[in-house]
Amino acid sequence: MAILLTENAALQIKSQLAKRGKGLGLRVGVKKNGCSGWAYTYDYADAVKSEDQVFEAHDTRLVVDGESLEVLDGSTLDFVKDGLKQVFKFSNPNVDATCGCGESFSVKEIR
Repeated sequence: MAILLTENAALQIKSQLAKRGKGLGLRVGVKKNGCSGWAYTYDYADAVKSEDQVFEAHDTRLVVDGESLEVLDGSTLDFVKDGLKQVFKFSNPNVDATCGCGESFSVKEIR
């Protein structure tokens, strides 16, 4: 199981951690939410728990809890700028459909 991190995402994570003054990396996950079932979560990672998996790229850490990893496996996390909008964006091969507002998604059957 793996999650890839683009250089743009790594630079943004480093920048945010530097502004904050502490942290090991970015914690990402999923939670039940919205009309399609799942939504991505983002937080600072100050510690690594026993059920977490850590992915490193471009001198940056991405921390994922074990339950979220099944939904996120094979994904790439990027940081994109579109006009004034700047967001982390997953390219997730497990997504089956997204809701109309784009806030939540459903996943293909996990084997």
